[in-house]
Amino acid sequence: MKNIRVIPRIDIKGPNLVKGIHLEGLRVLGKPEDFARYYYEHGADELIYMDIVASLYGRNSLRDIIEKTAREIFIPFTVGGGIRTLEDIRAILRAGADKVSVNTAAIKDANMIREAARKFGSSTIVISIEAIKEPDGRYLAYTDCGREHTGIEIVAWAKKVEDLGAGEIFLTSVDKDGTGEGYDIELIRRVSETVSIPVIAYGGAGNCEDIVNVIKDGKADAVSMSSVLHYGVIGNKALDESSFQSEGNITYLKSGKVFSKIEPHTIESIKNSLKASGIMCRH
Repeated sequence: MKNIRVIPRIDIKGPNLVKGIHLEGLRVLGKPEDFARYYYEHGADELIYMDIVASLYGRNSLRDIIEKTAREIFIPFTVGGGIRTLEDIRAILRAGADKVSVNTAAIKDANMIREAARKFGSSTIVISIEAIKEPDGRYLAYTDCGREHTGIEIVAWAKKVEDLGAGEIFLTSVDKDGTGEGYDIELIRRVSETVSIPVIAYGGAGNCEDIVNVIKDGKADAVSMSSVLHYGVIGNKALDESSFQSEGNITYLKSGKVFSKIEPHTIESIKNSLKASGIMCRH
């Protein structure tokens, strides 16, 4: 049995790490580089950076963060948001990222996946899929943080991106994101059973049981989470409070509150829970 990867997701807006619900209503939580360093030092297998508003504004502004991360953190990290061209991919990889995550540009021109895989290698190309469950039970792909409807059915799209050469799929349930209600097991399982490339599950983790379930029942190859880790870091005051003092919206941080459905965890506690459930992971 392969090792399951535990991958913190770091959503970025401007210079800030942010977190929302359904990829909207973003709260400032601190400096992304501080959280990234903390996760690296405490056992993360990889990191995923997402410029959460990049596609909306037609740009990716993470170059400085990427270069700093590459100097200080020695685990693989993926960068996504606003990647439109092969030149964008080249620039991000040259800055130090190990992989790139593409959503909107791939949906607009699926051939980009084939060209990127040929030029940079399949292992560097991650296709991000934002899924919303429709009233009729279908899962459709969306772009721009779930704002833009594409009409593309998720399972067929996942199979197509595999056939075009993508190395991994980063599968987000927009419905579940930030809710702490657990991953969308049905969504993850449908895609995982369709493709042979790794599927990274994201959206909805509220506790360790949710993470165990998406691996066992959803058949995910890797798990990504944000709220359960970010609020754990903040609750434990693991970062210097000066990390947030220059930010405008820190009222939520100072309140000490978390969502009632989210149980803050560390990477160590998550991995201990996986091992106790018979799931292999790097420890």
